[in-house]
Amino acid sequence: MMRQYELLERVQDYKPDADEMLLNKAYVYAMQKHGTQTRANGDPYFSHPLEVAAILTDMHLDEATIATALLHDTIEDTDATRKEIDTLFGEDIGALVDGLTKIQQIDFKSKQIAQAENLRKLLLAVSADIRVLLVKLADRLHNMRTLHFVPPHKRGRISQETMDIYAPLAGRMGMQDVREELEDLSFKYLHTEAHEALIKRLADLSDQNVDIVSEIRELLNTELQKYGVEATIVGRQKRPYSIYRKMERKLLSFEQLSDIFGFRILTKTEHDCYRALGAVHTRWQSVPGRFKDYISTPKQNDYRSIHTTIVGPRQRRVELQIRTEKMHSIAEYGVAAHALYKDDVSGSQKTGKGESRAYGLLRRSIDMLVEGTSAEEFMENT
Repeated sequence: MMRQYELLERVQDYKPDADEMLLNKAYVYAMQKHGTQTRANGDPYFSHPLEVAAILTDMHLDEATIATALLHDTIEDTDATRKEIDTLFGEDIGALVDGLTKIQQIDFKSKQIAQAENLRKLLLAVSADIRVLLVKLADRLHNMRTLHFVPPHKRGRISQETMDIYAPLAGRMGMQDVREELEDLSFKYLHTEAHEALIKRLADLSDQNVDIVSEIRELLNTELQKYGVEATIVGRQKRPYSIYRKMERKLLSFEQLSDIFGFRILTKTEHDCYRALGAVHTRWQSVPGRFKDYISTPKQNDYRSIHTTIVGPRQRRVELQIRTEKMHSIAEYGVAAHALYKDDVSGSQKTGKGESRAYGLLRRSIDMLVEGTSAEEFMENT
């Protein structure tokens, strides 16, 4: 389990002026409140909020969000109260923690209505402050990573909820890494046989093509150097759920898939993205219909990148994503990354009072969802 000073060091690595007293107080308070509580695997319960906080430090979030992560289960699972949190940590953090706390005081007629009302409460809190969603997604991610400790009869329900609600929310906010991991973990429990079969096929494919990724990376790098383009090239095998979804959508067998490997070309400037594209298309044949320019026309979740597919070495189809390092950070972490660039985000990606376009769209969607509908209609619309 991460020690107090280790968490502080993680935050100070990217925010040297972080409020040390706040983080230390939240750590000690949460640890004391959870006391001897344990998780399904027998670990101290406090290990969970600590892991949630660690996930958020990877996104370089502010100390108030990290403190909220440490405290997020205290009102729901201990004798802590909202008033006590407000007094000790301020009303801002108190509101965040309260937004993450399920409604328990009302005697609901059914479990479905309880689920709907808790989701409504969560989304209203998200609409007021995006940090609620960031903590909730990190919370769900850690719970999914440890789902194998949960009784088997609960895994399917939790995985379906994750696939239906939390993975799409992460995607809407541009948090692709979180979305993909949530989908893969849910896929593992919802379609166990298909997941295991795909994992085996991908492992066999990796063994057969052990040198293909490094070979393609070196050839791409050589070609870019000819044009004086400075770039970092990262190659990877696609994730199991992404492959499964494509097979289902296009009615393909595994053998018919031609672009299992994907590469990202990360440049310093936007201009270099287009120079890299020219270098690649000059050297290799492009695949018709497989080109998209999300730099000139960003997605609604603020995602920006050039996508193209080429017929590369060994006559293999190779999918490429070309973007700047800054675009890559936003592609990986979505709205969480905007904090890193809050003083340098183009007007086309901002709406309202400095919020990202993705968050603005989500807030408007939530406002429409929660207005005057029954619990059943709310869940249907959500």
